[in-house]
Amino acid sequence: MHTNKPTLIAALVGSLLLAACSDKNAPAAPQMGPMPVTVLDMQPQSVPTSIEVMAQTEGARETEVRARVGGILVKRLYQEGDVVKSGQPLFQIDRAPYEIALAEAKARAEQTAREKQRLKGLADAKAISQKDYDDATSADAMAQAALRQAELNLSWTTVTAPVGGTSGRAVRSEGNLVSTGSDSLLTSIYQTNPMWVSFSLGESDLAKLPGGRVTENLVSGVELVMANGQVYEQKGKLNFVASNIDTTLGTQALRAEFANPDGQLLPGQFVRIRLLTGQRDGIFLVPQAAVLQTEQGTLVMTADGESKVAPRPVKTGEWHGKDWVILGGLQAGDKVIVDNLMKLRPGVPVAPHPPGAPGAPGAGAAPGGKPGAAPAAGNAAAQK
Repeated sequence: MHTNKPTLIAALVGSLLLAACSDKNAPAAPQMGPMPVTVLDMQPQSVPTSIEVMAQTEGARETEVRARVGGILVKRLYQEGDVVKSGQPLFQIDRAPYEIALAEAKARAEQTAREKQRLKGLADAKAISQKDYDDATSADAMAQAALRQAELNLSWTTVTAPVGGTSGRAVRSEGNLVSTGSDSLLTSIYQTNPMWVSFSLGESDLAKLPGGRVTENLVSGVELVMANGQVYEQKGKLNFVASNIDTTLGTQALRAEFANPDGQLLPGQFVRIRLLTGQRDGIFLVPQAAVLQTEQGTLVMTADGESKVAPRPVKTGEWHGKDWVILGGLQAGDKVIVDNLMKLRPGVPVAPHPPGAPGAPGAGAAPGGKPGAAPAAGNAAAQK
């Protein structure tokens, strides 16, 4: 069955006319007001100057516990990770061979002592040569020294903690043969109060300081920032400042010391160190999210005297908490826009209001519209 072409064309023309009539009778789109934006009134402030770098904690004293005599390790006498006291037994090495050696040394020492005493009388009576008595005296001295060494060796079969602190993992387990060479390490002890934190400053950080290097007089305080962003409650101090710059890395090595009475800090943690180096006056603080990085440089969006968007190039410093320190480009009284930044275009009218305040007049719903329609309208206006 074939369709009549004149009939089809007539139907299409009728549909177009009907659609045109419908568009004429449709109400015009409501005109929306300027986009409401939150602005911060810039006022000069004073903030402490600081340098913040990555760092790593370490025990104030990390002591290796090593065996002084060889033998079979028969028992571990401590719980790994516990706090131990200086002199506390940690490991027991098989005592039997050293007990036998001590008994032999004691018998030998007693024999040489008797021989020395016997020859002394003969030497006094000139019955023997002086050399015979001197040889007996030397033999007795050597035997007594061997006895002392045997006593020490037996005592060293009980390996004790050389210092107090937090014990580490046992390197050797029961039944292992330990020696006095490179395999003598049994565990380590960490003194965690105070805790040391080691770090280095690179060339870019050193360039911010007078003279291009850190001195103890230059640093007014040291803070530790935990991995979760919280500042450690205990204040620190520098206890080591390298007197030279590493020629390979171009860095200056430093170390800070923090009290750690509750054991909150553990050796090996990665943290951040903040060196307080003074105070900077007359700067402005702008939230990090309000500072835009573009190909032309760093800028912020402001609302000018006519409530229109005006981009403003700025010079940034370091971070201060969640804010950027603005060193140049802003003046007292400037209104920096901190939200809806992706919807803004230069010269677009906005309705600025302070943080926490409702939108400016005209930001509400248009007649016949629904609440909350203003931001969409503002977006449309911004994109024109």
